[in-house]
Amino acid sequence: MPKSTGRPETQNPMTRRFRSLAVVLFLAAMPAAKAQQRAAVTDYLPATPSTQQFWSTENKINFSILTGQVAVDAITTQRGLNQGLREANPLMRPLVSKGIAGQTTASALGFGAGLGTVYLLHVMHHYRAERITMRLILAGEGAIVAHNIALLR
Repeated sequence: MPKSTGRPETQNPMTRRFRSLAVVLFLAAMPAAKAQQRAAVTDYLPATPSTQQFWSTENKINFSILTGQVAVDAITTQRGLNQGLREANPLMRPLVSKGIAGQTTASALGFGAGLGTVYLLHVMHHYRAERITMRLILAGEGAIVAHNIALLR
C-alpha cells in the first residue's frame, strides 16, 4: 500500500468524504453561531414606560359598567337569599350569608380580582389580552346578573 502524501488524489476515499463533510458542517454552523450571537445582543429591551395609559377612556367606561354590574349582583344576591335561594359560588357563600357586610366584602374581592387581572395584563404589555379579558369579565358578570334577575321573577 503506497504511503499517503497528503494530496487528495492519494488519500483514502472515506477520508476525503469525512473531510468534505466536516468542512460543510463547519461552514453551515457558522451562520447559526452568528445568529445566536446577534440574538443575544438584540433580545434586550430597555425598560420603557407603557405607551398606553391604563386609565384610558375605554377602561374607565368598562370599569364603570363592571361597578354597576357588581352592585346589581350584590342587591339581587341578597334579595335571593332573603327569598330562600342559596349562593351558587361556593367560595363566596360564606361571605354573602353574613349579610350586607359580607356581601360588600365579596363584591370588593370580585371587583378587585377583575381589576388586578386586567392591570397585570396591561403592565405585561398584553394589551389585546387586557381588552379581551375585560370584555369576558363584563359578559360573565352580566350573565350572572341576568340569571339572578330571572330567578327573582
